[in-house]
Amino acid sequence: MVAVSMALLGGAVPAYAAQTSLPDVEDEVMCVQCKQPLDQSRAPAAERERAFIRRGIAAGQSKDQIKDGLVAQFGPAVLAEPEDSGFGLAGWLVPIAAALAALVALLLAARRWRRTGTPAPAGAADDSPEPLEDADAWRLDRELSAFDKRGRA
Repeated sequence: MVAVSMALLGGAVPAYAAQTSLPDVEDEVMCVQCKQPLDQSRAPAAERERAFIRRGIAAGQSKDQIKDGLVAQFGPAVLAEPEDSGFGLAGWLVPIAAALAALVALLLAARRWRRTGTPAPAGAADDSPEPLEDADAWRLDRELSAFDKRGRA
């Protein structure tokens, strides 16, 4: 009713006034004392931050206005997300770069693991072993015979 009368009288009611709530802001800021999300903290500093948010909501401020006020009052550490410019940009870019570097390293390692060692000679289409020379074949037969005799004893 008040919104309709203000609109008729020429005063505009901000659309965000009814939309901003404590849970909307609380999950996007941190407790400056215990460094936990504000919605999970019960520290005295968290209660002061909640009181600040409630006063902003009562004054009809938007979520961004309330968060700006929190930063002015408690410092930039109050924001749960790093800023998207300056040093805060590193908070976004470093994890992404680390994940990409890990992916590249994993792909290179997988590629290296797939290699079988020395390449096959030209014209060798199958994986059959090369025939042994006569001396090597004779020595292999002799050693296998000796092994069989020891196994039976």
